[in-house]
Amino acid sequence: MKSPTRKDSPAIKVYCQPDERAQLQAKAAAARHSVSSYLLNIALGYGVRSAQDHRHVEEFIRVHGDLGRLAGLFKLWLTNDERTAEVGESTIRAVLEKIEATREELRDVIRALVTPGTGPDEF
Repeated sequence: MKSPTRKDSPAIKVYCQPDERAQLQAKAAAARHSVSSYLLNIALGYGVRSAQDHRHVEEFIRVHGDLGRLAGLFKLWLTNDERTAEVGESTIRAVLEKIEATREELRDVIRALVTPGTGPDEF
Protein backbone atom coordinates (compact mmCIF):
# COMPACT_ATOMS: atom_id res chain seq x y z
CA MET A 1 0.00 0.00 0.00
CA LYS A 2 1.29 3.42 -0.96
CA SER A 3 2.00 5.79 1.93
CA PRO A 4 0.15 9.11 1.83
CA THR A 5 1.96 12.17 0.55
CA ARG A 6 1.39 15.83 1.31
CA LYS A 7 -0.13 16.31 -2.13
CA ASP A 8 -2.83 13.79 -1.16
CA SER A 9 -3.68 15.91 1.92
CA PRO A 10 -5.96 18.95 1.98
CA ALA A 11 -4.28 22.33 1.46
CA ILE A 12 -4.28 25.22 3.92
CA LYS A 13 -4.96 28.63 2.43
CA VAL A 14 -3.05 31.70 3.51
CA TYR A 15 -4.65 35.03 2.71
CA CYS A 16 -2.20 37.81 1.94
CA GLN A 17 -1.81 41.02 0.00
CA PRO A 18 -0.05 40.94 -3.39
CA ASP A 19 3.06 42.59 -1.96
CA GLU A 20 3.15 40.04 0.88
CA ARG A 21 2.79 37.23 -1.65
CA ALA A 22 5.70 38.66 -3.63
CA GLN A 23 7.83 38.80 -0.48
CA LEU A 24 6.99 35.19 0.38
CA GLN A 25 7.80 34.06 -3.15
CA ALA A 26 11.10 35.96 -3.11
CA LYS A 27 12.12 34.50 0.26
CA ALA A 28 11.14 30.99 -0.78
CA ALA A 29 13.07 31.34 -4.04
CA ALA A 30 16.13 32.67 -2.22
CA ALA A 31 16.03 29.60 0.04
CA ARG A 32 15.43 27.39 -3.03
CA HIS A 33 12.10 26.14 -1.69
CA SER A 34 8.57 26.26 -2.99
CA VAL A 35 6.32 28.72 -1.16
CA SER A 36 4.45 25.77 0.34
CA SER A 37 7.62 24.09 1.59
CA TYR A 38 8.98 27.40 2.87
CA LEU A 39 5.81 28.20 4.86
CA LEU A 40 5.54 24.66 6.22
CA ASN A 41 9.15 24.69 7.47
CA ILE A 42 8.72 28.09 9.11
CA ALA A 43 5.35 27.22 10.68
CA LEU A 44 6.61 23.95 12.16
CA GLY A 45 9.71 25.65 13.54
CA TYR A 46 12.19 23.79 11.35
CA GLY A 47 13.73 26.96 9.97
CA VAL A 48 14.93 27.34 6.43
CA ARG A 49 18.51 26.80 5.37
CA SER A 50 19.31 28.91 2.38
CA ALA A 51 21.78 28.29 -0.42
CA GLN A 52 23.87 31.07 1.14
CA ASP A 53 24.20 28.98 4.32
CA HIS A 54 25.63 26.13 2.27
CA ARG A 55 28.16 28.48 0.66
CA HIS A 56 29.23 29.62 4.15
CA VAL A 57 29.71 26.01 5.23
CA GLU A 58 31.78 25.24 2.11
CA GLU A 59 33.94 28.30 2.80
CA PHE A 60 34.30 27.24 6.44
CA ILE A 61 35.52 23.81 5.34
CA ARG A 62 38.01 25.37 2.90
CA VAL A 63 39.45 27.75 5.52
CA HIS A 64 39.56 24.96 8.10
CA GLY A 65 41.58 22.83 5.67
CA ASP A 66 43.99 25.72 5.00
CA LEU A 67 44.50 26.16 8.72
CA GLY A 68 45.17 22.44 9.16
CA ARG A 69 47.76 22.43 6.38
CA LEU A 70 49.53 25.46 7.87
CA ALA A 71 49.56 23.86 11.31
CA GLY A 72 51.01 20.66 9.86
CA LEU A 73 53.77 22.61 8.12
CA PHE A 74 54.53 24.48 11.30
CA LYS A 75 54.75 21.23 13.29
CA LEU A 76 57.16 19.84 10.70
CA TRP A 77 59.43 22.85 11.19
CA LEU A 78 59.36 22.42 14.95
CA THR A 79 60.57 18.81 14.70
CA ASN A 80 63.85 19.99 13.15
CA ASP A 81 63.28 17.65 10.23
CA GLU A 82 66.23 17.70 7.80
CA ARG A 83 63.86 18.64 4.96
CA THR A 84 63.23 21.97 6.69
CA ALA A 85 66.83 22.73 7.71
CA GLU A 86 67.03 25.77 5.43
CA VAL A 87 63.83 27.38 6.69
CA GLY A 88 64.64 30.67 8.36
CA GLU A 89 63.00 32.67 11.10
CA SER A 90 61.41 35.06 8.62
CA THR A 91 59.61 32.19 6.90
CA ILE A 92 58.35 30.82 10.20
CA ARG A 93 57.10 34.28 11.20
CA ALA A 94 55.35 34.61 7.84
CA VAL A 95 53.58 31.28 8.40
CA LEU A 96 52.52 32.39 11.89
CA GLU A 97 51.06 35.57 10.36
CA LYS A 98 49.26 33.47 7.73
CA ILE A 99 47.83 31.24 10.46
CA GLU A 100 46.52 34.29 12.31
CA ALA A 101 45.02 35.72 9.10
CA THR A 102 43.36 32.37 8.40
CA ARG A 103 41.95 32.30 11.94
CA GLU A 104 40.44 35.75 11.35
CA GLU A 105 38.97 34.58 8.04
CA LEU A 106 37.48 31.56 9.80
CA ARG A 107 36.02 33.83 12.49
CA ASP A 108 34.39 35.97 9.75
CA VAL A 109 32.85 32.90 8.10
CA ILE A 110 31.47 31.68 11.42
CA ARG A 111 30.11 35.15 12.19
CA ALA A 112 28.38 35.19 8.78
CA LEU A 113 26.76 31.83 9.56
CA VAL A 114 25.57 32.91 12.99
CA THR A 115 24.52 36.47 12.11
CA PRO A 116 23.01 36.83 8.64
CA GLY A 117 23.99 40.03 6.88
CA THR A 118 27.52 40.10 8.31
CA GLY A 119 30.68 38.76 6.79
CA PRO A 120 31.67 38.34 3.16
CA ASP A 121 28.96 38.96 0.57
CA GLU A 122 30.28 36.43 -1.92
CA PHE A 123 32.04 33.14 -1.56
